[in-house]
Amino acid sequence: MGRMSDKHLKDEWSDEEIAAAVHDNVVMTWSNSANRNELPRIVRGEGVYLYDSAGKQYMDFTSQAVCTNMGYTLDEGVKQAVVKQMENLFYVYPGMAMTEVRARLCNLLAEITPGDINGFLFPLGGSEANEGAIRIARRYTGKSKIMSAMRSYHGGTAGPLAATGDFRTRFVGEQMGFVKIFNPHTLRFSTGASDEVAALQSLSMLEEQIMCEGPDTIAAILLETIVGANGVFLHPVGYLEGVRALCDKYNILLILDEVMCGFWRTGPLFAFQHFPGVVPDILTSAKGLTSSILPLGMIGIRQKIKDHFESNALGWGATYANHPVLLACAYEVVRKNYQACLEKRVSEIESVMLREIDMLIRRHRCVLQGRVIGAFACLDLVNKDGHSLNLLGEALPKEALVVKNSLAKHGLIGLFRSPMMHICPPLVMSNTELQEMFSRIGRVLDDLDAALEGNESTMA
Repeated sequence: MGRMSDKHLKDEWSDEEIAAAVHDNVVMTWSNSANRNELPRIVRGEGVYLYDSAGKQYMDFTSQAVCTNMGYTLDEGVKQAVVKQMENLFYVYPGMAMTEVRARLCNLLAEITPGDINGFLFPLGGSEANEGAIRIARRYTGKSKIMSAMRSYHGGTAGPLAATGDFRTRFVGEQMGFVKIFNPHTLRFSTGASDEVAALQSLSMLEEQIMCEGPDTIAAILLETIVGANGVFLHPVGYLEGVRALCDKYNILLILDEVMCGFWRTGPLFAFQHFPGVVPDILTSAKGLTSSILPLGMIGIRQKIKDHFESNALGWGATYANHPVLLACAYEVVRKNYQACLEKRVSEIESVMLREIDMLIRRHRCVLQGRVIGAFACLDLVNKDGHSLNLLGEALPKEALVVKNSLAKHGLIGLFRSPMMHICPPLVMSNTELQEMFSRIGRVLDDLDAALEGNESTMA
């Protein structure tokens, strides 16, 4: 039998003790664990900045995993709401009793969410939200197949990872009942010279595939409203509207994944509001719901689905779903951001982002192109031959390592997924801070440009 060491009786550990614990006991997730001791040890956050154990300041240019939307200065009202709920009732099993905060949050979301999305439940995160959405779709329709995009990410649990289209889907192995469709935004072939043509061509391909699979076997089409982790790809004009029409035509549910792009990241409360007439049957989100102050996801369902489960079991749940302390955090975050008209602030951020990213594209040979919507953006980085630095999921080439090292050198921290550089600042970032962020990003791209021009010292 093991014995607890004396260091666990101390309030503070030495740097050596922490490093040893990381090396001996910490396991990483999407990558191997060999380099875990090279990660900065972050000890404090304030505003849009993080600080490591050596006192170095980093500006967060991607809201970490596009989730810390409100930065790192904890709102006092949110703190008090969480503390009050913890003191009054920190937990109740969701099938055993009802809490006031659950009723409040469900009602608030029903009031502010467009369409007749009137029923809500709250898992612990985005992956669980998509897992629940898939289960609900299958239970409601009695059909099994889920269609999802080739270029997508829906979460790390079995169902959402099977629905995922990037390299991570390989980690789950073969899963029955998931069918991939082509995205309308292609990288190696063209679906048309214009957005309209690309949308029509892609929709024709999708309808053909629906007919081949059999509409009576397809429970839902699951899409990211804005493709997020795979490059901030915006659907061409008419595409999402067309998918909604095909779902209606063939009695298929539309699930929109807004885990990353929901809660004002693209401007409006939800990104589907950019697409006239599009309301999903099932809506999932997380991240910005609590700004990652506490973990929480969301599933929203339209009235017809809510009505169905009045007399039928939903068939999904978890011990910590609808946790009252997490709901108290979400209620206060959403309420305050709605009152603060966060959509207006994100529109102001977007105008800066558009201008600055256009300048980065024009100034740097290493940047092929970029995309922006709200405070959600991405650059595509290329090598000296004008080709993508690498395929997503491959071992990082030396050029990508230049970027990683340069980010740290210039005091930037964020989610860098070579060959893409996401730029998704906290929604509380001021215009002055935005300018500083783009200045630092420019210096990183200067380093990559220099590397591409053959300065071997920058490639080391």
